[in-house]
Amino acid sequence: MLLPNLQEAKNRTKKEVLIKTNDYIIKENLKELGLNKKYFVKTYGCQMNEHDSENIKAILEDMSFKPTDNMEDADLILLNTCAIRENAHNKVFGYLGRIKHLKETKPSIIVGLCGCMAQEEVVINEILNKYNWLDIVFGTHNIHSLPSILEKALSNKKMEVEVLSIEGDVVENIPVKRDSKYKAWVNIMYGCDKFCTYCIVPYTRGKQRSRLPEFIIEEVKDLVKKGYKEVTLLGQNVNAYGKDLKINYGMSDLLNDVAKTGIERIRFVTSHPWDFTDEMITAIKNNENIMPYIHLPIQSGSNNILKLMGRRYTKESYLELFNKLKKEIPNVSITTDIIVGFPNETEEDFLETLDIVNTCKFDSAFTFIFSKREGTPAANMKDSVTLEEKNKRLYELNELVNKYALENNKKYLNKTVKVLLEGISDKNKNMLMGYTDTMKLVNVISPKSNIGKIVDVKITDVKTWSMDGKIIEN
Repeated sequence: MLLPNLQEAKNRTKKEVLIKTNDYIIKENLKELGLNKKYFVKTYGCQMNEHDSENIKAILEDMSFKPTDNMEDADLILLNTCAIRENAHNKVFGYLGRIKHLKETKPSIIVGLCGCMAQEEVVINEILNKYNWLDIVFGTHNIHSLPSILEKALSNKKMEVEVLSIEGDVVENIPVKRDSKYKAWVNIMYGCDKFCTYCIVPYTRGKQRSRLPEFIIEEVKDLVKKGYKEVTLLGQNVNAYGKDLKINYGMSDLLNDVAKTGIERIRFVTSHPWDFTDEMITAIKNNENIMPYIHLPIQSGSNNILKLMGRRYTKESYLELFNKLKKEIPNVSITTDIIVGFPNETEEDFLETLDIVNTCKFDSAFTFIFSKREGTPAANMKDSVTLEEKNKRLYELNELVNKYALENNKKYLNKTVKVLLEGISDKNKNMLMGYTDTMKLVNVISPKSNIGKIVDVKITDVKTWSMDGKIIEN
């Protein structure tokens, strides 16, 4: 049993990151372990987790398991979890309660928990105390070891916990079963070394480590051959890509090289303002297939709170970058993340956050009340702000964010934009949905034969979070 240790996970040494190309192995006796059995994977959290689940599904199918969308039909259930906020924890433990009832009626079901929550000591302690009926638990560093973890659990007939609290390496050649035939996640780096005081990610994902550019470029070229239209380059802080490599090669170089593959659309998330360079801006500006959409978390408009958060930039430097992006990249859409109710946030601090929203008029924002993460410095900060006040501030912030989201969408009314149609709309089964280059959600009446195509759409109606349009035939 390998249990997580937050103190060990915090360590950052000069140990060389290994690029491992032969670590994913399935022994012959495990290739038919899932024969005539079905798996169900439920994913929580960020795009990185979604892509991890694509790897997990491919590994299970290498073991002959077949997918099912119905948990009750599954022989193996895996929850791929997120640790970023308390709400995510609560959802997972609530769902485990449902699974427990199912396992009581169907004892042969294999149940596992993986992802970022598994990397937390407090979570594993709760699992060992209250959820010891689980079969497997593993973290973010050893997804490729899932076959051997399953084998141990089944042969030993007891819970197998294998969580590595390490800085981490880069494991290549893990199979992937992509959720889409048209859009693909592509990891360019793992981990984070920023250690913002509220954030658990550097502990759950390990140190900042970049994939070698040749592996990334080859993956994108393969996607182009398979007919993919769009890639999103993933990392906890993509702007820092390459800083740990022993070659003079950074994010702007990678953007230029990915653009040369001919993939029609390129996006990247998530950016930290501290590492956003002029060379990156030039790369976005000079390559038509790099989309004019930037997710640029501000977190707070108060320099006092930014300092307490350990964000390492000021409101003024953020605005300088924001204005440069707006000036240099035509039609750029900028979204952000904002936390309210950080420990001891004053009314003045909060008003400064409203001020930066009024100044930037973001296209949209993900807004949250501060969530205490055990093991982070912010978890130990005394807090004088009541939950009632935090909820009030969140409501006020959301009203403002919604106002500017609608204002920005109104600029598209009666304009023709290019939309990659991805699938059937949640709004209406007779409509298709897709996104503009600036990441605006658009619903159109269209035959399903247009799924996977980039089409010209005239916007006929706008709402706060979506737009309706009509396809313009060429």
